[in-house]
Amino acid sequence: MLDPKLLRQDLPMVIAQLARRHLSFDQAKYQALEAQRKALQVDTENLQNQRKLKSKTIGQLKAQQQSTDALMLEMNDINLRLEQLEHALQQVQNDMEQWLLTLPNLPHASVPDGKDEQDNQQIRVWGKPTEFAFAPKDHVALGENLAAMNFEVAAKLSGSRFAVLYGELAQLHRALAQFMLDTHIGNGYREVWVPNLVNPESLFGTGQLPKFADDLFQIAGDRPLYLIPTAEVPVTNLVRDCIVPVEQLPLKYVCHSSCFRSEAGAYGQDTRGLIRQHQFEKVELVHIVRPENSYEALEAMTAAAEGILQALELPYRVLLLCTGDMGFSAAKTYDLEVWLPGQQRYREISSCSNTEAFQARRLQARYRHAQMPKPELLHTLNGSALAVGRTLVAVLENYQQADGSIRVPDVLQPYLKGKTLLGVQN
Repeated sequence: MLDPKLLRQDLPMVIAQLARRHLSFDQAKYQALEAQRKALQVDTENLQNQRKLKSKTIGQLKAQQQSTDALMLEMNDINLRLEQLEHALQQVQNDMEQWLLTLPNLPHASVPDGKDEQDNQQIRVWGKPTEFAFAPKDHVALGENLAAMNFEVAAKLSGSRFAVLYGELAQLHRALAQFMLDTHIGNGYREVWVPNLVNPESLFGTGQLPKFADDLFQIAGDRPLYLIPTAEVPVTNLVRDCIVPVEQLPLKYVCHSSCFRSEAGAYGQDTRGLIRQHQFEKVELVHIVRPENSYEALEAMTAAAEGILQALELPYRVLLLCTGDMGFSAAKTYDLEVWLPGQQRYREISSCSNTEAFQARRLQARYRHAQMPKPELLHTLNGSALAVGRTLVAVLENYQQADGSIRVPDVLQPYLKGKTLLGVQN
């Protein structure tokens, strides 16, 4: 959530930054709510001061054994008016907060202006698109050829946008997740295992609610629970309503989880294959840091995700997202796109974002040290390192052989009992 003080102190700057994100700020609505809030707050404070003075006078009169009847009537009237004013003030503050919750984060100064993905900036490229002496197949054809990937069975079980993996592909999928976890743990991340179901407060804290309710799967029951769209939600919420001692920072978590997304509004997009599923797995990175360290942390997190792709020897590129393509909570985002020979194009496999204090303000996630007069908001960051299913797709397509078998990347062979090829007898 944006800092309400920032809107009061520098509204033109906020309006200009939101305009970079192609959002028209309703200045008249804001100023009307703010005028109401100020007027009610002034009236409330005046009445509170009156009550305080009259209460003191009543005490003095009682000490002098004089009648306080008239003043008590006035006090009753003040209390009634004060109750009405406080209720009205609370309502205006609630209206203001609900509106502010719909506003996205402000973009960092280094984020390029742009309307959509066409305006993202390519930062660097690693490796060259894989070349073959034959026409490469996409992952669906490869998986079906191995009799190890089935979408029809999944549709019978659950509906569209689900998959069943068998045998060697299920093992490869598991090996990828384990390799990612082991690599990140070796680089200083602390592994955490979290629930797949969260309450509305957790989704509110990271920005999925209220704006993106349609993208979530809600569970029927006696209390509201949602399937997580990403491990970012429960992991970042570990510091909700917490004051973290400065000596414990930075916190660096890695989490392997299932993720569930309804993909509202995405019908017709990537309906074939594993690219856009209702259920998938990710290895997620979360950094919780002091504000002055958050952009250094963003670079480190992005490098960690790149390290997985490099170890797997998968060609990829890094994009800096423009203002029109960033996520709701992000101040700055890098996307990693891996080369898919079956599509002859780069496709997103990771997104690493710095949300600055946007999530922390919702979460009331703060830190403190001895020199601080009061706790201050943390900065939170999150990134996929990587999406397991999309990494599986990339391995299948980039490591395919002419006979339809799949060469196993060197770093994954220990996780597959030394297998070097899938689809043939080793």
